[in-house]
Amino acid sequence: MRIYFHGAARTVTGSMHLLEINNRKILLDCGLYQGQRKETTRRNRYFPFDAHEINAVILSHAHIDHSGNLPNLVKKGFKGDIYCTPATVDLAELMLKDSAHIQEADAAYLNYRNKLSGADAIEPLYTQSDAEAVRPLMKPTELGIEFEPVPGVRAHFFEAGHILGSAGTFLEVEEKGKKTRIVFSGDIGRRDLPLLRDPALPDPVDLVIMECTYGDKPHHTPASAYAELLQVISRAIQRGGKIIIPSFAVGRTQEIVYDIHQMIDRNEIPHIPVFVDSPLAVHTSDVFKKHRECFDAETWEFMQNGRHPALDFNGLTYIQNVEESKALNERHEPMVIISASGMAETGRILHHLKNNIEDPRATIVIVSWQAPYTLGRRLADREEKIKIFGEVFYRRAEVATIGGFSAHAGQDQLVEYGVAAQGKREGVYLVHGEFSAATLLKTKLGEHGIHNVQYPDLHQYVEI
Repeated sequence: MRIYFHGAARTVTGSMHLLEINNRKILLDCGLYQGQRKETTRRNRYFPFDAHEINAVILSHAHIDHSGNLPNLVKKGFKGDIYCTPATVDLAELMLKDSAHIQEADAAYLNYRNKLSGADAIEPLYTQSDAEAVRPLMKPTELGIEFEPVPGVRAHFFEAGHILGSAGTFLEVEEKGKKTRIVFSGDIGRRDLPLLRDPALPDPVDLVIMECTYGDKPHHTPASAYAELLQVISRAIQRGGKIIIPSFAVGRTQEIVYDIHQMIDRNEIPHIPVFVDSPLAVHTSDVFKKHRECFDAETWEFMQNGRHPALDFNGLTYIQNVEESKALNERHEPMVIISASGMAETGRILHHLKNNIEDPRATIVIVSWQAPYTLGRRLADREEKIKIFGEVFYRRAEVATIGGFSAHAGQDQLVEYGVAAQGKREGVYLVHGEFSAATLLKTKLGEHGIHNVQYPDLHQYVEI
């Protein structure tokens, strides 16, 4: 058996790992990479393997950095099953169509500019029809139900608590008379967050492929994140400015909206308008209501009353079309605009940033980890000159970063996860994290008796 680390290796984006077992090939996730534009284009367009040869995909959850290159995989010839939870099927269908729309819209916008400058036209990475071709291959599989992605491999999902439908994967592999138990963590969620059930710890296994996004630090509590956001919004309102929040459309957006709803209900801030400018977010309410099996007891009670506090309150508007989105530029009163993408690389958020970044009254709020070389990282680093759509803007807006909203486990919970999984026979492989996070987590795991910990390079493989 070989395991290749083709994505999210020494970075926090583009999750993709290839297992070669009994002359069959399983892909764990197939996410979009986000980073420097030229490298992003190259890595997303061209796979380091033949898509025809992949027999099955196991998808941990619907976030685009884990699912977003499935349309390209199918376009290039993949015809196998894509195993994921029922909620992930429905969310991924929405998110991939939304991603395709963004790919097409961004290509059209850049081609308009390229035509004026005489540059060559570009093709979108994939189209709506490519995204639609993924859904028939998706095989909904409940948590705890065993499935066989290829002969010699038995697998089941367990609760990850990261976003709706997210799951870790347990695999028992039998090859040449040898049995190897593997856990692929996907993204590990946090305890005691609103809406979702808490993540489950894995049973001991021989090999662990484990995320380490926040391996270098514990998180602030949700209460402290709420307090920070309240202060940031209050300052912006006093200045009379807009609050622009790049946010992942599923998961983070609902949590932010939920907190703002509470602030308004508690009279902690004035009743300002809140806009969620993401076509994807408009459709998530039905998916949330459909998949009550994913929620904790408190949310079950909300759902049974027919409403969802994160998705439905007076003053909250879901923007339906581009004209409504553009109309926000003509309004100058304080408001909150939440828009995708979470790393500010694509989508309508680019236009909101372009129109507000030079306004000293405005505030840009960063509420998630930002990959290197992305626009979100440049904003989080508070660079003075920011390039958007090829134009240079001088940042005069305030930038506030709030870390406590993360849906990823912090260092303490990652250590607990790694100790539970063990991985002593074949090792623990840290992915989906930067060098400093992996290094500190490796040290912490060593203090708890887990010493065989690796941090693989991109495209590196291990043989078991």
